[in-house]
Amino acid sequence: MAAAEKGKKKRAPLSSFTILLIILVVLAVITVIMSACGVEGVQGATLSQVLTAPVFGFQDAIGVCLFVMILGGFLGIITETGALDAGIAALVHKLKGNELVLIPILMFIFSIGGTTYGMCEETVPFYLLLAATMVAAGFDSLTGAAVVLLGAGCGVLGSTVNPFAVGVAVDALSGIGIAVNQAIIIVLGLILWIITLAISIVFVMRYAKKVKDDKGSTFLSLQEQQAMMDEWGMKESETEGADNDAAANPKMTGRQKWSLIVFALTFVIMIVSFIPWADLGVTIFDAGATTEEVTTVVTGDELTAAYDEANGTTTVLAEPIEATSVSEEEVTPAWSSFLTGVPLGSWYFDEASTWFLLMALVIGIIGGVSESRFVKAFINGAADMMSVVLIIALARSITVLMAKTGLDMWILNNAAAALTGMSAIVFAPLSFLLYIVLSFLIPSSSGMATVSIPILGGLAHQLNFSVETMVMIYSAGNGLVNLFTPTSGAIMGGLALAKVEYSTWLKFGAKLFVVLGVVCIVILTAAMVILS
Repeated sequence: MAAAEKGKKKRAPLSSFTILLIILVVLAVITVIMSACGVEGVQGATLSQVLTAPVFGFQDAIGVCLFVMILGGFLGIITETGALDAGIAALVHKLKGNELVLIPILMFIFSIGGTTYGMCEETVPFYLLLAATMVAAGFDSLTGAAVVLLGAGCGVLGSTVNPFAVGVAVDALSGIGIAVNQAIIIVLGLILWIITLAISIVFVMRYAKKVKDDKGSTFLSLQEQQAMMDEWGMKESETEGADNDAAANPKMTGRQKWSLIVFALTFVIMIVSFIPWADLGVTIFDAGATTEEVTTVVTGDELTAAYDEANGTTTVLAEPIEATSVSEEEVTPAWSSFLTGVPLGSWYFDEASTWFLLMALVIGIIGGVSESRFVKAFINGAADMMSVVLIIALARSITVLMAKTGLDMWILNNAAAALTGMSAIVFAPLSFLLYIVLSFLIPSSSGMATVSIPILGGLAHQLNFSVETMVMIYSAGNGLVNLFTPTSGAIMGGLALAKVEYSTWLKFGAKLFVVLGVVCIVILTAAMVILS
């Protein structure tokens, strides 16, 4: 009897680590088979490349990994002050009966970040915050993850002025002499952004309402529900003997209020600092910066040494030569660079890590956290993020391996050749499907644009098709895949923070992803036919 019951036990879902390792090994085996079959352009992955890929992935993602660890310490400090729990309780109390309103508002805000500057890795801190907020509001942690991922993701899918997607793509086309009408790109981006966001908001709100009405409607497994309650559920000790009036109207101390204000300000500055204002024509944060031209003499030996190092060649000059290099060097820094040495709008993860470390200290002082409590809370918070850090590194290792074996470029070049000669009504959907495949291998939007747009954009131009639509096919295809690809460190890390398994996310969003894909294909195919 016991054996029968044991046999009926449900298998635990595969962890994110296992899924990523399986993908890494499968892709390595594919390259070995292709290389053995004599496929040109693909090198079989060696055992050493597979084994070292996670290490090089960690090295490649060290900036975001360090940021996530310091973020964990920062969140540990705000939790130690009690301000975060008190703030969430106060927010939920004020929204009593209207908690669903949070979902469209927050998703729209995240989508603005996505469409304007490609908000992706920067969303990682919000998974934890939104999971806690949604659980307190009577939903589940999956709702919190969906608000962040689908909100920012639909924005990226419909990028309008995102410099890391459409900006890099337009630059790549300009580099091969193809002119682009950016007004068309912005209009197409707006259409994709608003329609996909509206569909996603309705989807998440319907799910959240079902969960609030019936906890059994959740997609979370029993293990995930237990992990969610252990992390954010109301403890019995907090409810037993609690004063009913106090519970009905949660109060915050003065220290907690000020800690929350600084906490909110920290995230506002982070978001402002990541937006590339100069690319959008805003120069306020660069005010005060002055540069001067510096001319450097470069010898022939230095030129050949640099060339040979980059290309693995040995070059000998027939006679000595001398050249000059002209560069711009900063004389006076911009006013907003006083803190990190880099002005707001040009920050990346190193500067963000510095900022969060500083603000952890500030909140610790405001919240009255003693030195011993501060150190312990910071270390514990950073330790809680280690699984997320390792997932991000492992996800990046897949991209590293694909670049070394050349599988990504082989798929791109052969697919481009297959698309030649097709009509616009066939070319557009097949190009979209191609980008879905490629985006599993290259989740980075800027990396994808740099590699693919000169080839596929050039092909579209050659066939007299709309290159602007081609740019949006790339943006939408890459953006759609980045809603669920396991090779994205931001997705896998964010889901881990929200205590949501990757398999659960796929079950939850599968129908939505198909609907969004169909909508994108219809819009982009119509645009390609009309504009070509």
